[in-house]
Amino acid sequence: MAGRAGRHPPVGPLRVRTRSGTVRGVLPIGLTGGIGAGKSTVAAGFVARGAELIDADAIAREVVRPGGPAFEPIVRRFGPTVVAADGTLDRAALARIVFSDPAERAALEAVTHPAIGAEMRARVAALEGRRGVVVLDIPLLDDRSIEAYGLAGVVVVDLPEDEAVARLVGHRGFTESDARARVAAQMSRVERRRLAELTPLGAVIDNSAGRRALEARIAEVWARLAEAAGVGES
Repeated sequence: MAGRAGRHPPVGPLRVRTRSGTVRGVLPIGLTGGIGAGKSTVAAGFVARGAELIDADAIAREVVRPGGPAFEPIVRRFGPTVVAADGTLDRAALARIVFSDPAERAALEAVTHPAIGAEMRARVAALEGRRGVVVLDIPLLDDRSIEAYGLAGVVVVDLPEDEAVARLVGHRGFTESDARARVAAQMSRVERRRLAELTPLGAVIDNSAGRRALEARIAEVWARLAEAAGVGES
């Protein structure tokens, strides 16, 4: 579901503001969704149709590697128990700390978010001179992200919480209690869906009706984005 008709002006390829300048010609679209909602499938569908993808989760893994900008600050804040025997970050140990305590999660985000944001802006800037849709896959996307990246649209992948928990347990090896804790720690479905209404090209992709319906909805949303970007469908 897109934003209300008539609420936003027409949108085409934009100048994307970054701290190092502007990037012309790309249409920046945020992609978000709760854990287990199927966001990766939607991202892959957009990429297959020609989108450039900047994945915040992949960048998050990079910035916490030894030598990365967030590794030492995390170890200083949370202690040596979050370091694995091989010297890398023990992500499972860290997750057990932060997903059960909102204050600890906020402390982690205060370290990681600036590092992730800086790298994402650098990758957007690297698209200087190109034309088309760039999808910023941001699980923790919020109002501030819309402004920070100049997003023309927010695409929200939506799935009822019980279905998301079932997928995490059945396909990703979570225990039910851990899966529910991860879902509960995130933005609510109502809040997340609201983000789609804040941008001209916002849309909600419902992933509860099966793969065929999902593929049809991906194609529908992509056609609208491609038209706005002036690149046609592929």
